Amino acid sequence: MKAIQFAETGGPEVLQLVEAPPPVLGPHDVLVRHHAIGVNFIDTYFRSGLYKTALPAIAGQEGAGVVEAIGASVTRFRVGDRIAYCLGPLGAYAELHAVNETRAVRLPEAISFDVAASALLKGATARYLLRKTFRVERGHSVLIHAAAGGVGQIAVQWAKHLGVTVIATAGSESKAAIARELGADHVLITSQGDIAKRVRELTNGEGVHVVYDGVGKDTWEASLDSLRPLGMMVSYGNASGAVPAFSPLLLSQKGALFLTRPTLFHYVPTAELLDETAADLFDVIASGAVKITPPARYALADARQAHADLEARKTTGSLVLIP
Repeated sequence: MKAIQFAETGGPEVLQLVEAPPPVLGPHDVLVRHHAIGVNFIDTYFRSGLYKTALPAIAGQEGAGVVEAIGASVTRFRVGDRIAYCLGPLGAYAELHAVNETRAVRLPEAISFDVAASALLKGATARYLLRKTFRVERGHSVLIHAAAGGVGQIAVQWAKHLGVTVIATAGSESKAAIARELGADHVLITSQGDIAKRVRELTNGEGVHVVYDGVGKDTWEASLDSLRPLGMMVSYGNASGAVPAFSPLLLSQKGALFLTRPTLFHYVPTAELLDETAADLFDVIASGAVKITPPARYALADARQAHADLEARKTTGSLVLIP
């Protein structure tokens, strides 16, 4: 099968198209023939070496397709089922992948493979951020960074659906226009002035209840300074690099703030919780409350270019590879 492998860590250039043997199924694995493969920032973390893995490795953790074979003990799926997954293991950038049945979900007919591969990880992330990490309610105000990105687009729409005042950030006027179209109440361009100062002006000096920050290093200080006392800083990604080391005393000095660094896995440790999360996501998509922008499509062989475009912030929304 064709696959995208990296034998060393580094920039997009380490990604290589190779011929690899088909995966071997364990007793609880399903073999997925991909119709679409999700491209996510976490893929660049493994490729760059920020997150460690054994090498050589096939990149990617998210995909959607049809079950081609099942292990001897599989009970959740049958051959021919439409499924998607977003929690690995690594190996998604390939025509075929073996995934434990407890890490995959059944796709409703209304959800296309492209939408599933582009939105399951990002949508499940938005769901735990808004409904679990800090459960937003009508009347809350939130700051969502990178609102034109994959997670950001879903989070803005879902937050507005829940009655929340959304202050969004974007890196350019064109990306700001996307955030406004999605319903953000206020959109701030990151290069145009002091983000925290403008957030406080928009909240009558109080600050927001919660910041959802997937950017990391570049927005760290602005995020903390945008919070009201007892507010929560949710640092869920490192798109610009890891946040700097700091003393916990800083949180006290800025208003006895709460800080968490969540990951999706800890919110869906069981198949039942994963199904619940996916059902919530598919429901808000089916209802029209959250609209998924058609993802940018790249051929599997062009994974290197997809990574380069993603890291250069040339993209909005989601990206998928097509085998």
